[in-house]
Formats: sequence, structure tokens, C-alpha cells
Amino acid sequence: MPNIKSAEKRVQLTKVQNARNKAQKSELKTYLKKFDAAIAQNDQAAVNESYKVAVKAVDRAVTKGLIHKNNAAHKKSSLTLKLNAFAK
Repeated sequence: MPNIKSAEKRVQLTKVQNARNKAQKSELKTYLKKFDAAIAQNDQAAVNESYKVAVKAVDRAVTKGLIHKNNAAHKKSSLTLKLNAFAK
């Protein structure tokens, strides 16, 4: 336990921030899984829509500092490869 009042405040803030980050990362993973599920179902409209949503979610995660920009580029690249393979 922290002995200093400011340290106690930091502990509380850290708990809130960790919960927020965890929820946002979970949301990002959900969008990526929905894209994979749409590909598995062979639904062209759902694939295109979920691709757009997933890419926006990845970009949003970068601006919020959840993931590194190179990680985002890797994720978007793999999404695009899957989309192009599906279109063929």
C-alpha cells in the first residue's frame, strides 16, 4: 500500500486506465474476429463492411496509444491480404 496521498491517487488512476485500455483492446479484437467470421461465412457485403470497421478500429487504437503504429500497419496489411484473397 502506498504511504503518500499522491501515490494512492496514482494507484486509483492506474486502475481506471488499465480497465479502459483492457476494454478498448478487447473491442479491437472483437472487430478483427468479426472480420474473420465474415470471411468464413462467404458473405461479400459483410466482409466489406467489417473490413472498413476493423481498419477504422485499428487506426483509432493507434491514436489512443493502445498499439504501436507498426503493429497497426501489420494488422491492416494482413486484413487487406485476407480481403484480396477472399475477392478472388
